[in-house]
Amino acid sequence: MLQKPRGTRDFLPDEMEARRAVEWRLREVARRWGYREVCTPEFEDLELFTMRSGEGIIEEMYVFEDKGGRKLALRPEITAAVIRMYINEAKVAPKPLRWCYFADCFRYERPQKGRYRQFWQFGVELIGADTAAADAETIMLASDMLNATGVTYDLKVGHLSFMKNLVKDLEPAMQRRVRAHLDKKDFDGLKVTLESVNKADLLTSLTALVETRNLAEAFEIAGTIPEKERVEQMVESLDASGVKYSLNFGIARGLDYYTGMVFEGFAQNLGAENQILGGGAYRLAQLFGGDDVASCGFAIGFDRVMVSLGDAPARKDTVVGLVCTPEGRKRALEVGRAFRDAGIRTEMDLMERGFGAQLAHAAKSADFAVVIGKREAESGEVTLKNLKTGEQKTVSLDEAVAGVGANGSR
Repeated sequence: MLQKPRGTRDFLPDEMEARRAVEWRLREVARRWGYREVCTPEFEDLELFTMRSGEGIIEEMYVFEDKGGRKLALRPEITAAVIRMYINEAKVAPKPLRWCYFADCFRYERPQKGRYRQFWQFGVELIGADTAAADAETIMLASDMLNATGVTYDLKVGHLSFMKNLVKDLEPAMQRRVRAHLDKKDFDGLKVTLESVNKADLLTSLTALVETRNLAEAFEIAGTIPEKERVEQMVESLDASGVKYSLNFGIARGLDYYTGMVFEGFAQNLGAENQILGGGAYRLAQLFGGDDVASCGFAIGFDRVMVSLGDAPARKDTVVGLVCTPEGRKRALEVGRAFRDAGIRTEMDLMERGFGAQLAHAAKSADFAVVIGKREAESGEVTLKNLKTGEQKTVSLDEAVAGVGANGSR
């Protein structure tokens, strides 16, 4: 018997309904903030990803050649593709561009809980606004989105200008090594690296920066930074908006292209694999042959959000089961259309079951049974039975539709 590929999943109807419900909430929040959905191909030129992250990323990707000999890759993330699309399609569009997306990505890595080879991201890219207000809006939108999902999380906000100012005298390659140590909270490795270049004195400052949660202290540790006013304005906006967050100047982010504001979200019940959101300010367009446009954005790990939510039931549709005799079948088709036109999920027997078997099946799968026998077909009425309470009454079709509709979703 064939099995699904390793690192992928099958989603049965109950799980898909739960996923779509959370997805809809994310889309609705994005819409309210003015973000419009875009879509890019599932595969791109391999170079799009290696230009930014280096050849080493190939080991983590699904790479192939098409029949024309072109090297392609299933997208491991979507930001690069969105910026490629901006350069191809929207360079002259009025700024800022507020774009969002929901799509699957692919990475070849060891599967584990919350980490799969096919996974989904809900992301946002704000292109063309190089201001503290843009930084703040991105974080506020992310907070609203996570709140809408119902997940319990911690939001941590930082800015790379502090760390960059402390390590500005190091060679670029050494700066990347230092940032990698800090991103992983590897202080032993950091000490060894700094000692290797006779910069052991930086250890105290960098450690203090990572540990502080106070903006004034961070400025004292890092010294004078050009972005001071911008950082202060961003923090003032976040505080005024009521976003719940903590400052964390140890966020280094693993990708080199982040330029300023960075932030991360962590679920409180996922253990080691608990990051559900990451983002920040970046500049990618110039790398891909476009203009040097400022951007900021984030991606939400949708699968980890769903794992964090656990078995919390999604809101279920109210279901009507049509139960009819042979004499009532034609009328049942008309009745079913009326319920569906009213937006009510309505199912009819397709197995040629007898009347009693139809009613028994409806009791297992529906909330209401609408009975149409010979009497109902002749009178134009229906018998509406609440399968949860057992209450039953004969009413007009309009009254039955209104009664079920008033029950709403469960």
